[in-house]
Amino acid sequence: MTTAGSDVDIVWNGRRVKAFVPALLGNRDLELDTRTAQATATAAAEVGFAASGLGATATATADSDTHTQANAGYEPLARLLLRAEGVASSFIEGVRAPVADVVMAEEMATPDRPAAAPDRPAAWVAANLAAVAAAVAEAQTGRLSVRRLCDWHRTLMTGGPTSARHVGAIRTEQGWIGGTDPTTAALVTPPPDRLDPLLRDLVTYGNRTDVDPIAQAAVAHAQFEIVHPFGDGNGRVGRVLVAWILTRRLHLVVPPPVSVAMAADAGGYLSGLTLFRLGDHNSWVRWFAGATGKGSQAQRDLVDQVGALRTRWRDQLAGLRLRQDAGAWRVLELLPRHLVLTSQVVARECGFSAKGALAALTTLEGAGVLTDYGTRSSAPGRPQRVFVSEDLLALTGSNPLR
Repeated sequence: MTTAGSDVDIVWNGRRVKAFVPALLGNRDLELDTRTAQATATAAAEVGFAASGLGATATATADSDTHTQANAGYEPLARLLLRAEGVASSFIEGVRAPVADVVMAEEMATPDRPAAAPDRPAAWVAANLAAVAAAVAEAQTGRLSVRRLCDWHRTLMTGGPTSARHVGAIRTEQGWIGGTDPTTAALVTPPPDRLDPLLRDLVTYGNRTDVDPIAQAAVAHAQFEIVHPFGDGNGRVGRVLVAWILTRRLHLVVPPPVSVAMAADAGGYLSGLTLFRLGDHNSWVRWFAGATGKGSQAQRDLVDQVGALRTRWRDQLAGLRLRQDAGAWRVLELLPRHLVLTSQVVARECGFSAKGALAALTTLEGAGVLTDYGTRSSAPGRPQRVFVSEDLLALTGSNPLR
């Protein structure tokens, strides 16, 4: 077995410390044993099965079999899955916020004001979603590069507590994981002068198409976390990298929310990364394959639950004996594409007056489909009443361990 890396001496505030420099992936023997190869094959099959279920649900909920209408069916579900991934990835880092506030932060954000929400943790979670969504959209159209990693980091960190000079930039200072400084750290990451060859090697590996896709995502993620190229946000960028590789290699519309499984087994996640660093890549890849399978199950569950919710909503609204052309029926079709509804959104989407939009929302509240979430201001002007489906938001809740 080839070495997984070596320790090098560094000096920190006048004290000698050992930093770990991982071996280049191009120099490591990363062949999978039989058990691991079986695990990755099973995980890839589960991902494919979940993806086909997403398409089947889209076709069933569309008004006809046209491609455009099918897209309209699965895109809201894809967005829900991306949100589950973004929320769980933030949860791992201890960043938590009510999902309704996260959605409001998404709607309030603009390219020049990415953290425009009054609830800053919600804005950070929304930024995580934006980075995952960008990576998924780019997966089939470009190659991995250090610049792309920096772009993801910039999307994630702009407006956050990280110093602006570190946002979207490879670190130029010594890094570490755990502890208050390198003398007490669980792992002292590579010195800045070692980062360039490590990142070029990582990018080369991430662009390969001749290796097992599940193993590729696992290995690239683990190596990224050991290299720790940014001053902050490495865990979230590393999980965006997972989404990019799985989407690219398995030709997905949306990847399974693997971070949900990672959040549910943080101990196994950290142990697996440690085993990889110690040279046991097979154990780490097997754990990652299991997490990918669980993420695929979470994807299937979410799709089924949304279908069940739609049926229940129609039954609840039917109980009011409304006319078939009542505005509430049209507003119902905006779910789950819009997780947060205001009279402004309804008026824009359905062509209603502000008064008619509010009446339709109030009807859905009376039917138990929506809940009044209070007033929020998403743009200059008058605050608006916000309506949400609590059941729908719970499917991508801020606590993935629910």
